[in-house]
Amino acid sequence: MAAAIDGVFPSTLQELVKKAKVLVVGAGGIGCEVLKNLVLSGFSDIEIIDLDTIDLSNLNRQFLFHREHVGKSKARVARESALSFNPDAKITAYHDSVTSTDYGVNFFKKFDLVLSALDNRAARNHVNRMCLNADVPLIESGTAGYNGQVELIKRGLTQCYECTPKDKQRSFPGCTIRNTPSEPIHCIVWAKHLFNQLFGESLEDEDISPDAADPDAKEKDEAGGDAEPKADGQEKEKGEESKEEDKEATANGNVVRINTRQWAKDCKYDAGKLFNKFFNEDITYLLRMSNLWKTRKAPVPVQWDTLLPDGSSGDQKEVAKQHHKIWSIEECGHVFANALKELSANFLKLEGDDTLSWDKDDQPAMDFVAACANVRSHIFNIERKSRFEIKSMAGNIIPAIATTNAITAGISVMRAFKVLEGKLEQCKAVYARLRPNARNHFLVPDASLPGPNPNCHVCASDPAITLKIDTKRIRIRELRDEVLVKTLNMLNPDVTVESNGTILISSEEGETECNEGKLLSELNIVDGVILKCDDFFQNYELSIIISHFDAERDQTLFEVVADASQLKPKEEEQKKEAVPEEKEDAEQKTAKKRAANGEGDAKDDGPSTSKRSRPTEVDEEDDDDCLVIEEDEDEADVVAVATDKLSVQSPPKAGTKRKPSEVIEDEEDITEILDSSDDEPAAPTKCKRSRLDESLSNPVEVISID
Repeated sequence: MAAAIDGVFPSTLQELVKKAKVLVVGAGGIGCEVLKNLVLSGFSDIEIIDLDTIDLSNLNRQFLFHREHVGKSKARVARESALSFNPDAKITAYHDSVTSTDYGVNFFKKFDLVLSALDNRAARNHVNRMCLNADVPLIESGTAGYNGQVELIKRGLTQCYECTPKDKQRSFPGCTIRNTPSEPIHCIVWAKHLFNQLFGESLEDEDISPDAADPDAKEKDEAGGDAEPKADGQEKEKGEESKEEDKEATANGNVVRINTRQWAKDCKYDAGKLFNKFFNEDITYLLRMSNLWKTRKAPVPVQWDTLLPDGSSGDQKEVAKQHHKIWSIEECGHVFANALKELSANFLKLEGDDTLSWDKDDQPAMDFVAACANVRSHIFNIERKSRFEIKSMAGNIIPAIATTNAITAGISVMRAFKVLEGKLEQCKAVYARLRPNARNHFLVPDASLPGPNPNCHVCASDPAITLKIDTKRIRIRELRDEVLVKTLNMLNPDVTVESNGTILISSEEGETECNEGKLLSELNIVDGVILKCDDFFQNYELSIIISHFDAERDQTLFEVVADASQLKPKEEEQKKEAVPEEKEDAEQKTAKKRAANGEGDAKDDGPSTSKRSRPTEVDEEDDDDCLVIEEDEDEADVVAVATDKLSVQSPPKAGTKRKPSEVIEDEEDITEILDSSDDEPAAPTKCKRSRLDESLSNPVEVISID
């Protein structure tokens, strides 16, 4: 091992490497490479944690694993393989989630350094908070295709992982998903919602039934107002006319909706009945909303008996294994029936209120979504996709490249050497680029270490956010689950009202259960109220300032903001955007360009919807060697570029006016890579790229990757 050979490292570093205790979080693509590098460099006290197991598709990039390891713990097999390089090393493996309460702040305090190679945002946020509280240096790394990133996070010195909040995954209006899909992704989202309606955790806003309240379906009356959509008669007659199985008439003639899941159970998951309901009768009802099809091509219903005259699914399970083939509609019918049979059998085995979770790696679940999405695409005259393409879009993944993993892991361990030597100022973020920049560099370092964001809701001295929320429609349960846990990544939050100490949410089981179904407004949580949140396990406290607004149809019910300027009325924002480009300060333009090329210190002003400008910023890849795209701009492209929704501006610096290099600023390419996850075979990565020499009518923007 390198540290065991005198002269390879300086004597001081040699001793530091031998004595260092290191934690590796994640044993996937980067994690395997990092562990190998650490062992070969002479690190002798290493602990590694990963909850995942080895999948067959991991083997072409995660080289510590072999075919005989499929199905086994990644952490444990990685340990065994790494020990073959240096049997004298002490490596401890944990097949567990890093967010488990067994791995608190005291666990992290025993390490000199933590190297993170995770594949999901919640875990990254958690590790970030643990390392901040333990005051342990954290090296984050990630790859996306041919792009990679390594950066240091150190409390008080650098920005933390959550100093630059990330965008939510792209969403679509509910009426578009239910009534008027126009892109393959619309049909894929609908199919995932259908899976949840039948087998998973179903949400009210994921209802897949036709939406009669769609504004586009309404016709203007003579007075200019909206009239109800015409559907060959009154809307309430829908159930009788179409004879839908999910409706039943009561004695007084009223139509009552039966839960879709219960109706499917009552039908014993008959493939023909379910197929006709979703792809014939619901489509027929949509056709009655004539106003929807005045400017659109009308959908064409599909009948099960016409699709499969024999009325059976046949024995064509091999069709589902043809991942790169675009299935015919008949083949989709067979796959639908076979997947439905497997899923219903698995679902009926569950006890109580347990449900299935959709997973792109679960074959029947993925087959079901692929088949349903393609049938719906056919109905609406939308291009069908192969199962492989649908998996990439449904799971928001792009393939990872083994060489990029190796380069990124190598830089991570080189940064570990600097951290051990105490040379933190030299640990600037490094980005591996798709191709060399104007200076012919494909490894591009940041100009300086970015300092903590004073408005960060995690590492600021007094963390606080403004929560823009519809208090008349959000319940306490949703505040906990959707806002605190899913959005703010808390684990077991306690929430009190600052003014009177009222306990709204308690981490003690059952203590505040009576509050869960109540609206915020019912408990007097209205505009201006301040909530105090505390997560004991994460040692994390946060103040939340409530800002009420009345959400419109299909508008998100809450938004986390960190800058009061984001709460300005729309009129003010529109006036601001209307300011001509020539009035913008020339020095600000230069600062933005320099920041985009990594030649200046682009500091955050703190808005939660913006991200720090960086040359190429990649989300922490790993575990399964594929990366989640947080915002897909085109489902045909697997790497997203910077959107035109957000901009990052750097305030002008006094006395530092300098003409930017024309070569760098006009020729530089900027690419955005987003969140990571998973495991399809590697393939050339397609990129959409934006050039900085385009019109500056909109601010130059580069969005940091997760």
